[in-house]
Amino acid sequence: MTRHGHMPLGGENPPRSTYYDQGKFGRLFPSLPPFAMDSPQLREALKEIGKRGGIMDPKDDLDDPVGLIINPAKNVENPNNPNLTAGITFLGQFLDHDMTFDPTSSLERQQDPETIANFRTPFLELDSLYGSGPNVSPHLYDQTTAGGGIKFLVESIPGSDAVSRDGKLRFDLPRNSQNVALIGDPRNDENLIVSQLHLAFLKFHNAVVDHVKSKTGWTNPAEVFAEAQRLVRWHYQWIIVHEFLPATVGQKTVDKVLTKGRKFYNWRNLPFIPVEFAVAAYRFGHSQVRPSYRANFGPKPDDSGQFIALIFDDGRHASPNPDASDPNDLRGGKRAARRFIDWQTFFDFGDKRVRPNKKIDTKLSSVLFNLPGIPGAEPQSLAQRNLLRHLTFSVPSGQRVAKAMCEDLLSSEDLADLKPYQLETRTPLWFYILREADVLGKDGRHLGPVGGRIVAEVFIGLLEGDRLSYLRQDPEWKPTLSSTGDFTMVDLLKFAGVVPAL
Repeated sequence: MTRHGHMPLGGENPPRSTYYDQGKFGRLFPSLPPFAMDSPQLREALKEIGKRGGIMDPKDDLDDPVGLIINPAKNVENPNNPNLTAGITFLGQFLDHDMTFDPTSSLERQQDPETIANFRTPFLELDSLYGSGPNVSPHLYDQTTAGGGIKFLVESIPGSDAVSRDGKLRFDLPRNSQNVALIGDPRNDENLIVSQLHLAFLKFHNAVVDHVKSKTGWTNPAEVFAEAQRLVRWHYQWIIVHEFLPATVGQKTVDKVLTKGRKFYNWRNLPFIPVEFAVAAYRFGHSQVRPSYRANFGPKPDDSGQFIALIFDDGRHASPNPDASDPNDLRGGKRAARRFIDWQTFFDFGDKRVRPNKKIDTKLSSVLFNLPGIPGAEPQSLAQRNLLRHLTFSVPSGQRVAKAMCEDLLSSEDLADLKPYQLETRTPLWFYILREADVLGKDGRHLGPVGGRIVAEVFIGLLEGDRLSYLRQDPEWKPTLSSTGDFTMVDLLKFAGVVPAL
């Protein structure tokens, strides 16, 4: 019996994923029906649940971006996560953009995921960074003698405020004359933080190129690039398995999947991306986004001039023209002297400057209920858009997925706020997974059993399905770019040289 008296399905094998072609989306549980029949009434109910000022909106005080960071009283309805730092959210966004890219689906019509192409190869191989390589994507690479066509192109930020306290220049993504970033995935310029994280990976690769040349003495550019790319990918994959996943799903879940194998995510030849993951489970990160961040500490030792702003601004504090070069929020696609990141706010360097992200629960920071750049006829709320995607892809309910996985079900009382919409027993999977984390995931510190298992199996499965990953080629491999045998995001940022002394 479960903790709420529900009998899990026993004595039978849970539904297994069917087999899909690489490059397509698919399903973990193809035999499960949609959580509800699409109808105008249901769409209105989902919009009501996910609307600005609704049950998912914590009603943050967006007039006080600084107070949202430093004043505990401002976080009561949108609590911090003491176990996860602010940077994990954006690492998760970066990982998402490495796995999936679907520019074709619509919120207005149902679609079969098997017919929708994933325009990103479903591996954790950094094709969002490398594009198709130096020969096919030369615009991403530095063609000068110093770059040799195998280092990434990066550009310094003009202005004295963009010089760090130890005299080093600050950098930005390379951009064309219209300020469009020249990168392998345009989504990595959606906000300043993920933009600068992409930059950090560019500079990490460049530093590894220098490392390979120094250690091997090789002069053949193709050989140097191939070895540098392998090292970058394997250290990145190590971070996923040994830092990101334990923090996100819990170490016990990671260990179970690694040692006892996957139960639900299977394929015949090559991996695919399940809609239960892409539409529901992996969107947990939206609940971790803070309304505001301290992007940097400014150029002066007394921290004057530090840049603190909302991640997105609906017009409350932004420059009169949000298309200006330096709006007063952290949107991407801009270059200005103050638009850089000091990573000590986002990852723990031991100097007590790091900030937490938000708990995994059914509250999304209020800035996400009025997204910039969305056409006026479409929902502006991220919560509404996520919920409506369950209709687009006919996603099963959280309860049916939990039963199929033989996991404890949330009770109808755990989902009492959905009773007015008659969805407390047939809950959209994304909402269910967020509430499960709050109830069963150590108070929202990590995902619960359903969400955590899906996320862990897909990530580890993608690595096990990639014949070039370290888990497939050399599962006993240890990182070589640090002296500890471990490698974290802090190590990566230091190796990349993007953390000047403060």
